[in-house]
Amino acid sequence: MKWRCTWCGKPHAENDPPCDNCGHNTFEKAVVRADENPDRHRNAAGSGAPDGDPTPAGTVDTGPDYVWACTNCGREHVRNTPPCSRCGNPDLEKIEQTYEGLERDLTTPSWLAVAKPYLPVLAVIGLVIALFVTGIVPPSVLPGVGQPSPPDAPGEGAEAAGIDLEATERAVHDRLEADRNETASRTYDDGLADYAEYMNRAFVAIEYEESRPEPVEASEFGADCQGEPYAGRLPGTLSIADYDDEEALADDVAAALREETADGTYDREGLDLHVVDGSVYVFYAACSSSD
Repeated sequence: MKWRCTWCGKPHAENDPPCDNCGHNTFEKAVVRADENPDRHRNAAGSGAPDGDPTPAGTVDTGPDYVWACTNCGREHVRNTPPCSRCGNPDLEKIEQTYEGLERDLTTPSWLAVAKPYLPVLAVIGLVIALFVTGIVPPSVLPGVGQPSPPDAPGEGAEAAGIDLEATERAVHDRLEADRNETASRTYDDGLADYAEYMNRAFVAIEYEESRPEPVEASEFGADCQGEPYAGRLPGTLSIADYDDEEALADDVAAALREETADGTYDREGLDLHVVDGSVYVFYAACSSSD
């Protein structure tokens, strides 16, 4: 048998007031078992037809629950403990607790509703990713991400006086390879070429602007080298004005590098050409693979 408080309706296991919810001193029976009181549900004529749905056997009917609502703002409180915790009103009234709107409150919001406050942040992140993917912003601007970007240096590193310097670099390699035997052959390594570009620009920046670029290692450019790479430099001994095309320039650069690049000590190489004030600066790098 269970009992409930006649004031707040809270159920209790025993008839042992006061109520531990509101302090009221009167309890009433809160349980009616259909199998214990079969006459309760008979109609006024005494027939066996119930005048209402009986409480199933073994269940507990605790009656309605009550709360105390603020007469000013409507805030509901579990206990009759004025003033109102929302507006400070000293008057609370006892009302039966309802669950209207509960289904609405429990409805799971859509992913769009949840994400809406974060859409500006997501848009910024998407823009940054797009800049990296398209190459507009190199990943190297982030610390520890990507290979180092070549330092700023005066002059030209792609084309000068109508001559494609990048095409000339490949032509120099082809000429050096043509003069080597099989044991001295070297493959052209893009990582070493990037390393050579960084170092060439760094030397130009130091010479012309007295800047101090950060030191780098060939491994930072993806060059698969065993030990330190060999490095050689032609410091502006050639003039771009003396050449009409890439082939002629490649002939002289290869001639200047041929003697020190003919042995079989290394198996890969890369180089960079940079022109400042008409002078051609060449940086050459070679190493042995770690395989």
